[in-house]
Amino acid sequence: MTNKRVKIAVIGMIGKSVFMEVEQFHKGGETVVAKSCHEDWGGKGFNQAVAAARQGAEVAFLGACAEKDRAPIAADLAGERGLKLCLVGRTVNSALATILTDAEGTTRVTCCAGAELETVDVDAFAETIGEADMLLLSNEVPEEVNLRASEIAEAHGVRILLNPAPARPLPDVLKRRVFLFTPNEFENVGLEDVPGEVVVTLGGEGCRIRSTGETVPPVCCGKVVDTTGAGDTFNGVLAVRLAEGEPLADACRAANAAAGKGVTVRYVLPSIPYR
Repeated sequence: MTNKRVKIAVIGMIGKSVFMEVEQFHKGGETVVAKSCHEDWGGKGFNQAVAAARQGAEVAFLGACAEKDRAPIAADLAGERGLKLCLVGRTVNSALATILTDAEGTTRVTCCAGAELETVDVDAFAETIGEADMLLLSNEVPEEVNLRASEIAEAHGVRILLNPAPARPLPDVLKRRVFLFTPNEFENVGLEDVPGEVVVTLGGEGCRIRSTGETVPPVCCGKVVDTTGAGDTFNGVLAVRLAEGEPLADACRAANAAAGKGVTVRYVLPSIPYR
């Protein structure tokens, strides 16, 4: 394990997240009154970048947002040590997600993509990818963005961790380039033949390493109040620990522990733990 501060490059979505707490989810056409409402910046890739930065890594995040949101996002996140935001302004609205959380801590998430990255944005980020110890991707961005980013990473010998969420068919060339996939049980469909390693996240059951069949148990840190962002925390921590040279099983244990702590806190950014 190295003592140097590792570099993580993350490409993904950033936008507004609106959290509402409800006693129970809707049934049919029922109207439900929320007990609370909270707004914050979010997005799978952005959350993963924050999680990696709070592990002590040097993190660069590439995302697209509305031009009018660039300055507010930068101002609000100025205190995140180690996190460099590379935000591309667009004339359309930023991404938006609404997250409902019921009394059991279970969530329902609905997203609208809004501003999106293009391959030319990845080209401008190429030097950062080439200098990274790990590139963290997800399926929030257009497929051509991930393909271009993976091409640059492969050319520089940079390992790629792909969180294949939301689920969609992946091109063979991308499957070949990825070092580690982190699907949940639903997203695992279609990854049976990938050459890289696969760690399947199992929610409250921990995670399973495909190559060994080992199930790494969860770490319970208290009462579960909100599972939103737990997977993002898992991926951000996992990327850092692997980049530092930890064995996969040990890195999974650290990621499980961080996610286990996070679900005891409401909302995403407040729930992402520091190392």
